[in-house]
Amino acid sequence: MDKLWLIIQREYLTRVKKRSFILATILTPIAFGLFFIVVGFIFSYEDGDVKQIAISDPGNVLSVSKIPNTKSITFTKPQKDLEELKKDVEDEKYSGVIAIPVVKNLQDKNIEINYFYAENELDIDSKLKIEKSLGRFFREYKIKELGLDKKKLEALEGDISLSPRSLLNEEKDTSMKAGVGAALGGFMGFIMYITVFIYGMMVMRSVMEEKVNRIVEVMISSVKPFQLMMGKIIGVGGVGLTQVAIWAILIPIISISVQLIFGFDPEAMNEGAAGMSGGGGMDPDDMQLYAAQIITELKSQNWWLIAPLFILYFLGGYFLYASMFAAVGSAMGDDLGEGQALTIPITIPVVLALYIMMVAVKSPNSSLAVWASIFPLFSPIVMPSRLAFSPPAWQIALSVVVLIATCIFFVWLSARIYRVGILMYGKKVTFKEIGKWMFKG
Repeated sequence: MDKLWLIIQREYLTRVKKRSFILATILTPIAFGLFFIVVGFIFSYEDGDVKQIAISDPGNVLSVSKIPNTKSITFTKPQKDLEELKKDVEDEKYSGVIAIPVVKNLQDKNIEINYFYAENELDIDSKLKIEKSLGRFFREYKIKELGLDKKKLEALEGDISLSPRSLLNEEKDTSMKAGVGAALGGFMGFIMYITVFIYGMMVMRSVMEEKVNRIVEVMISSVKPFQLMMGKIIGVGGVGLTQVAIWAILIPIISISVQLIFGFDPEAMNEGAAGMSGGGGMDPDDMQLYAAQIITELKSQNWWLIAPLFILYFLGGYFLYASMFAAVGSAMGDDLGEGQALTIPITIPVVLALYIMMVAVKSPNSSLAVWASIFPLFSPIVMPSRLAFSPPAWQIALSVVVLIATCIFFVWLSARIYRVGILMYGKKVTFKEIGKWMFKG
């Protein structure tokens, strides 16, 4: 046990003291902060020039209502005809001129409006804002012309919100439950996918380096191969947990600090995002409501169950795949290109689990999601993505038991491969050869 602890300490301390580890641990949250700053500036960007748009209104439509201005666009109605206004646009008195048509049929849903410009074509963002302003204007215009009751029309436009209620639980679900659950599940599943790959590959590279440099020959003389393999797995896993814990603390702090320091305007960011996506944007009041609902839903999650299970699946998935990566690392020779073929059977289940996880966040109770969350090669990634949807206790219990049993089996199996492969040089290893090592006495 003392020797195992010494190996764990060595694997852990040699990595956390490396400059590359320190830089990656510190620079990654900073990179997130810089990314947030850049995205914030992009979405909050407003052209400094305020566009003045002249209105030609031969039918005197604007006598009923007025076109609403925006921060970057103002509408004005000079007492001139269309040809005079076109001349003013050429003389750069206005950015452009909009010709409001005479509305002959108020039942017509599609209204085509001409926009005249001289040199600078209308950009997408301005086009969307003008269309939005004109849409509001013509709505008000039609309401007044048709003699409709505005309050009654607004009552017709109410949004329907489906509020699911479980027969087993009288507490009311929020309307954001499914969306927040999918986002939370997808995030946890993706974190599992990344960590299994990064730290599993780190174990494999560590084994390969010591084998190629023949350091392992010296170490095997004083410790058992199983102790050496487990020491590497636990030590590298500790490095991973340390890095993830630091990121979990620094990334939210940096993100919140960036928001407070730079004070990005959520409304401007929303308009910028809408302009890039071609949508109409979301009302700022609606954004605040959605944010409040998301926070409420996150608080309502059973974190006392989700957090321990996430850690359990993280450790289970890590030990399961890291042991296999360690076995593959011990079987690899000097030619890394030939050895990469040995990693394919390990990477395929991880990639498949990622795709199944995408299905699970959309249909967490489907047959595929349920059985994949129990199958041990998929469960470390798929089950965390279902935890936000409160799967039945028997599924969680069965999944955990099967995962633990499989971890023990694969660690034992990998140790049998490791003890033979770590001291074998100058021979290309095949899957058939590895199969013999598993049952070699």
